[in-house]
Amino acid sequence: MFKTINLKEAGSKEFQNLLKHAIAPRPICFASTVDKEGNVNLSPFSYFNLFSGNPPVVIFSVLRKVRNNTTKHTLENVLEVPEVAINIVDYKMVQQVSLSSCEFPKETDEFIKTGFTKEPSLTIKPPRVKESPVQMECKVLEVKSLGTEGGAGQLIICEVMMMHIDENILDENGGIDQLKLHHVARLGGNWYAKISAENLFEVEKPNVELGIGFDQLPESIKNSKILTGNHLGQLANVHETPVINPAFEDNRLKNIFQYFSTDPVEMERELHLYARELLDEGKVEDAWQVLLALA
Repeated sequence: MFKTINLKEAGSKEFQNLLKHAIAPRPICFASTVDKEGNVNLSPFSYFNLFSGNPPVVIFSVLRKVRNNTTKHTLENVLEVPEVAINIVDYKMVQQVSLSSCEFPKETDEFIKTGFTKEPSLTIKPPRVKESPVQMECKVLEVKSLGTEGGAGQLIICEVMMMHIDENILDENGGIDQLKLHHVARLGGNWYAKISAENLFEVEKPNVELGIGFDQLPESIKNSKILTGNHLGQLANVHETPVINPAFEDNRLKNIFQYFSTDPVEMERELHLYARELLDEGKVEDAWQVLLALA
């Protein structure tokens, strides 16, 4: 059963909460801006992402306040000075970042309130956050309003001009090591997520060669009660339908045939259980050989 909600009929605060819980996790744009007088503002926004690689364009959205339909200082600042320093948030910063979301008066310097350190930018006026592991100097290309009611997003479209990356999170090739950058992501309500080695996994991407697809899987595999959609996706991502490899040897496979040879139903179940374990370990070729053993 599904609960169906017409967002146009629901209250704006209610459906915003639903959307923020459902569309998650979201990266956090920790934005530093200045007004024409040079006053600095620092504020986090989780409606944020990368939208182009060439040119390098990121967009974050500043919502009009639902409570009183006012705009935030960040929006006012970029309309006056179309530049922003976007600082990536990692776990060691998250509590200070949250503090910066307080509605301090416009003349308040959130760097001072939150204890962050100003780092002069090289190409723009807003300072960077020294404690951030990745800092981007951006020029604002456009501010696009999505509405004038409370809760309406104001898209700030930025071109990244320069990046500053903490060398401690780089790998031996000079790229960012995903295991060393502990991103923080925004969920709904008070919930956040920490990205760390324990909850990272890799998914092999099909690039030039095409996967065979679900339609080419044998019915016994496709209709398995043991293998999940993720497992079938792994099996269907091979570039050609595997065949039995006579050289494949596996003691557990031999034991399954030995102990369950008189019960084909139980044998298939055991083979699928074993294949599931292999797929969870990323051993797709071995899993195929186990599943083909019944062919």
